Amino acid sequence: MQPSVPSPAPSSEPSSAPSAESSVETAVASSPVAASAPAAPRFDERLTAPRSWWVIAGLIGLSGGLIMFPLGTVPMLGGLIVAAVLAGAAVSSYGSARVRVVAGSLVAGDARIPVSALGAAEVLDAEEARAWRTHKADPRAFMLMRSYVQRAVRVEITDPADPTPYVYVSSREPEALVAALDAVRAEAA
Repeated sequence: MQPSVPSPAPSSEPSSAPSAESSVETAVASSPVAASAPAAPRFDERLTAPRSWWVIAGLIGLSGGLIMFPLGTVPMLGGLIVAAVLAGAAVSSYGSARVRVVAGSLVAGDARIPVSALGAAEVLDAEEARAWRTHKADPRAFMLMRSYVQRAVRVEITDPADPTPYVYVSSREPEALVAALDAVRAEAA
């Protein structure tokens, strides 16, 4: 019996042309369809939870096992697994928030705001970010906050129909986020 070798995927291009693949890439890149395809994000950041939170999730799983220990080995293992999975899912969910600048919009969590509706963006250091989260905060503002991210960006909303005064977004790289917003704004002008 001979070993099976995976066959190449069928293609509409003849296999005798060695440069057919590169010419297809060139044709696709110059086609009008490629120009209308969504561009790659100018800025993409996931606000992942710190490692210490994962350690805490593991300890919660361990405590679930200890709680079930008097009932026997199988309940103990079940308690360990269930508690660890639930705690891990909570940490993963909270740390899955993303901040992106893509297709002419600022995408912060579930919010998608066109850059044309945004005003000046301001980088906030740790102290100023804390102030805008607490005593300077406006209850009408949209805030994507993560307590474990010290710095942030505050962007004014210039759309008169929108009652939201500004957007507050936690970011580990606020300078890059502001630069991406400015680049999109400059392209649109």
